[in-house]
Amino acid sequence: QVQLVESGGGLVQAGGSLRLSCAASGRTFRNYAMGWFRQAPGKEREFVSAISWSGSSYADSVKGRFTISRDNAKNTVYLQMDSLKPEDTAVYYCAASPAQYGLVLTTTYHYWGQGTQVTVSS
Repeated sequence: QVQLVESGGGLVQAGGSLRLSCAASGRTFRNYAMGWFRQAPGKEREFVSAISWSGSSYADSVKGRFTISRDNAKNTVYLQMDSLKPEDTAVYYCAASPAQYGLVLTTTYHYWGQGTQVTVSS
């Protein structure tokens, strides 16, 4: 069982930065691939980024602006978000997957956090 708690969301102006954190419980954190998803009002939850044994991946919409990283000693995954745009406004969720593939799919993930709101003003 893995419990995930996100933090770091907030209100920021366009062009600004935020760093999201996701703290995980459990001693097997290093065995999980971790992902970030987001959901805007009236839209489906969408893939943002993931990190696995084979590296990191990003949605085209955030590539070059967002950076995912993890600290296995702290059981934490991060999402550094730079050059934020109003269209990045959403609730951001972190998720954990025992599988190291298929990480763009919500169905791959077994555990989800409660989400943190990110609002980017123009």
